[in-house]
Amino acid sequence: MKRTDLILRSMMFVPGHNKKLLESASKSNADALILDMEDSVMPQYNKEIARNLTCECINDGMFRNFRVFPRINDIESGYLLKDIQALTIKGVDGFVYPKSLRGSDIHFIDKLLETVEYEKKLEIGTFKIIPLIETASAVYNAQEICMASNRVIALTFGCEDFVADLEGIHDPDGNSLFVPRALIAMAARATGVLPIDTVHINVHNLQELRKNLSLARSLGFEGQLALHPKEIDIIHEYYTPTKNEVDDAIQMIKLYYEAEKDGKGAVVKDNKFIGPPMLRAAKKVIKRKSRIKS
Repeated sequence: MKRTDLILRSMMFVPGHNKKLLESASKSNADALILDMEDSVMPQYNKEIARNLTCECINDGMFRNFRVFPRINDIESGYLLKDIQALTIKGVDGFVYPKSLRGSDIHFIDKLLETVEYEKKLEIGTFKIIPLIETASAVYNAQEICMASNRVIALTFGCEDFVADLEGIHDPDGNSLFVPRALIAMAARATGVLPIDTVHINVHNLQELRKNLSLARSLGFEGQLALHPKEIDIIHEYYTPTKNEVDDAIQMIKLYYEAEKDGKGAVVKDNKFIGPPMLRAAKKVIKRKSRIKS
């Protein structure tokens, strides 16, 4: 699994101890499922139920059409090792690691996975890591976190924990989240991993979801965490190149190379200059569209 080959437009959370929701998620069209062992699995005696039920569903092939990334518990929880030992199985692509504070946290998870892979006679590097940024310090350490392991394939943002840590306010216009979202997207892009935006808390306000998605795309995000299947189609709409975008990209590439062949130093389309940066962007649009199956 190469970072550049991944399509993670939607990553939907599903409580690992809730069989009804697990079955519902298996019928969704999300690109990836985050089978949760952490915050949504309470009280704590449900942690073991979540591990066992999730493994059972995976082994039964319930999620064979999805990328699967369980959200494991953090280092301080006392459940991390049990989660990893149970869930390093076929059908799991990697793990969402919560409360990622610094690069050393990810390095630790990397080495723990390496040990388990070795013991289970699996190829080293089989399981990937998706850090979840949830604190002010983690935002500042985001680039370090991305660079801590070659297993890191994406970077995600947990807005509610961040706002609580910041002692700020999750205002209706999202002003308190603009800077951390921008910094997380930049850290991910700077290190070649996929930036995945935070959940949309008001799951029934789909107009607000569209507003957030429009901003997220402009910030450089490539996907979003989701809480409900009703969000998926809208998320995919915003993170899938449209026919017009593809047609424009094809025309831009054609015009650029025709001008290059004719020895012209500049191309203008719709009163806009077409240069090497636009060419690279156009090629990315074509490549992304070719990797999206639906």
